[in-house]
Amino acid sequence: MKYLDLAIANEQIKTTDIKGKDYAEVNQRIKAFRMVYPQGTIETEMLSNHDGVVVFKANVKTEDGKMLATGTAYEKEESSFINKTSYIENCETSAIGRALGIAGFGIDVSVASAEEVQNAIQNQEVTQEEADSYTLTFGKHKGKKLKEVPSEYIDWLLGNTKDERMIKLIELATGIVLPSEEESEQILNKMVEFSQLCDVKMVDRDKIYKHYGVKSNKDMTLEQLEDAIAILKEVK
Repeated sequence: MKYLDLAIANEQIKTTDIKGKDYAEVNQRIKAFRMVYPQGTIETEMLSNHDGVVVFKANVKTEDGKMLATGTAYEKEESSFINKTSYIENCETSAIGRALGIAGFGIDVSVASAEEVQNAIQNQEVTQEEADSYTLTFGKHKGKKLKEVPSEYIDWLLGNTKDERMIKLIELATGIVLPSEEESEQILNKMVEFSQLCDVKMVDRDKIYKHYGVKSNKDMTLEQLEDAIAILKEVK
């Protein structure tokens, strides 16, 4: 494949605007691929499908069988409205899109296809109804709704997941509002200052924790930490 052939094919691709950026849909990548390799092949294989999670691999080859690229993708059955009925098809499409992107088709902005980006955005969008009805599918509280789960376990979940959708589900279901990155940094700095002042002033921390109704400085809000620090600074 010559670069000029690829460039000409990519110029024919129609893109979809998603949040100000243009992404190529998988069907457009396939169209570009067929312009360069009319008899080329796109092969897909389901690698696994267990517990509502499917993984696909796609291979893109030239007419003579030379491998151009491989792409993989995974989808969860309940992660979006569309995936409730078509998560297998979505996964296969995503794998094809990634393989074609790695091969150079429709990657002016991103290897991710328009469908992948849109799906990721939809997966992060959570309604109050979804949050109220969501039940855990793992752990010792499996089968319980989030609002029925003990606060200690919710705290553990929040401290051990990077899944933005799960975090939003918890926030809506429980009413917990997590601090922003900037607030988290401020809290961390105040925790350090609080601990240093307690050591210098030789103050009983447990009494402070009892006053604010918490077990440790990790449970204190930014306002509580600032209040406690101001009081500690006045201690002689």
